[in-house]
Amino acid sequence: MTTYYELYGQKVQYLASDPSDPQIGQVWYNSTSATLKVRAATTTGTWASGGNLGTGRNAFAGAGTQTLAVVFGGNPSPQATEEYNGTSWSPGGNLGTGRFEVAGCGTQTSALAFGGRLPPTTAATEEYNGTSWTAGGNLANARRQLSGCGTQTAGLAVGGNPNGGGYGSTTNVEEYDGTSWTSGGSLPAPVSAFNIFVTGTQTAGLAAGGALGGPTTTNATNEYNGTSWTAGGNLNTARSSGAAAGSQTSALAFGGNTSEPGTSVKNTELYNGTSWAVETEMITARQNLAGAGTQTAGLATGGFSTVVLNSTEEFTGPGVATTKTVTVS
Repeated sequence: MTTYYELYGQKVQYLASDPSDPQIGQVWYNSTSATLKVRAATTTGTWASGGNLGTGRNAFAGAGTQTLAVVFGGNPSPQATEEYNGTSWSPGGNLGTGRFEVAGCGTQTSALAFGGRLPPTTAATEEYNGTSWTAGGNLANARRQLSGCGTQTAGLAVGGNPNGGGYGSTTNVEEYDGTSWTSGGSLPAPVSAFNIFVTGTQTAGLAAGGALGGPTTTNATNEYNGTSWTAGGNLNTARSSGAAAGSQTSALAFGGNTSEPGTSVKNTELYNGTSWAVETEMITARQNLAGAGTQTAGLATGGFSTVVLNSTEEFTGPGVATTKTVTVS
């Protein structure tokens, strides 16, 4: 068996700078900074501050990854689009139809925006190419406070509120093929309204939480196979108006509130395809926020706490490789 000594010539490497591709378990001494370092895997998730939005907003949508994200719509800037590069936000092309309580999915250069409130509720769909928005096929059912996942050419619109004001709910699900929307398998009643935590793809979607057409929230989780929904493991904390990222078997749910309307929360949970586990809380409690990314590299921005927020948080999940400085006392 090859030993560390045979590979590297000594038990602890003596280097002028950190290696470009260190392996988990590797130890070295950085002679420039005079520090002993080790490459290790995170055991719990952590939230850290990112760059602020140019304009604080809530009731808007996000898409993309932690380092290539896009957000659009919302209140008080219903037409505005902003793009994130992992450090800072910059303006993008405005939506043709300004709206809030909108849903979205896709990537920074291929995003989809659908539904929302002008007022009244709208069925309008728009497609983003990284520069500008163009009209797509309208939803069959106009609604606001809905959620979405998937891609620009294979999107999924889930739940929502068909009413122009007040409480309301629907089990309606629609699928987008890049041109038009068609009916999908209905959500199991009564998991339907107020920004369900939705992530995944059109044929492997995940919907958790939400409100029941009134102030009561639910912790129910359901998984979509492209045709129908089946029950999954319940959220530990029933809530709505939060955000989600990741896939059906590796999801991240964060923020929201526990009663509509209610106090914003910091709650973060991870889903493994069977059950949800409680994770490190967000820095700032927020609801009606936008989310993007994956379970191990999530992005949360904007929303409402006691005021409308422009702050951004980045999540690093457990199991991610990080370089740590070893201290000896």
